[in-house]
Amino acid sequence: MINTAESNHQKQKIWVMANSVKLKGNLVIPKQAQGVVVFGHDNNSSCFSPYNQYVAQTLQQSGIATLLIDLLTVEEAELERQTKQLRFDLGLLAERLLSSTQWLRQNPNTQHLKIGYFGASTDSAAALLAAADCPDAVSAIISCGGRPDLAGSALTRVEAPTLLIVGGEDFPDLEMNRKAFSYLQGKKEIVMIPEATHLSEEAGALDEVARLASQWFNRYLDPSN
Repeated sequence: MINTAESNHQKQKIWVMANSVKLKGNLVIPKQAQGVVVFGHDNNSSCFSPYNQYVAQTLQQSGIATLLIDLLTVEEAELERQTKQLRFDLGLLAERLLSSTQWLRQNPNTQHLKIGYFGASTDSAAALLAAADCPDAVSAIISCGGRPDLAGSALTRVEAPTLLIVGGEDFPDLEMNRKAFSYLQGKKEIVMIPEATHLSEEAGALDEVARLASQWFNRYLDPSN
């Protein structure tokens, strides 16, 4: 487990207005943060998942601020659990990611920081759509075990350096990630974690994801670049 030095981290529960709804988020800013990464979630409980918390804490330890935010309201999240449909409303999720990004650009504590996105599953496609629509706002992206292929033709408009992480034994997702990778035009990498299927399940896979995320975001969110 990661032991967070409380004295060096500013923690804040926030609300972001996205059109007529309020989105709940948790913002953590380490002392002398080098950038900020948004973890967007398409259901109301995933913001608190051990997987995302672990990756976020690793980033915080390396000097990167994190915003974990629920892109659906409580009512929408309940509807999503029943229908499994809102996770595929990528336009809605991307729009709300951009509202969160705009909040960070206006907040006095984060407006000077470069912004990155970390997405899993369909959230990765929403992150890529948002980055394509607002390229000047996003400096780095990671899709982890995600469905970046669902971003479709928007992939060709993504300018931010993009890292795709996928399990080497997760054959369906591996093929879809390779397809998405071929459409990306900017700086890009694809990393396959050997012997891993779904990246949250195999021993050591989560540690490797956190290491790769820290390395990628520290490289591309560095204010000196």
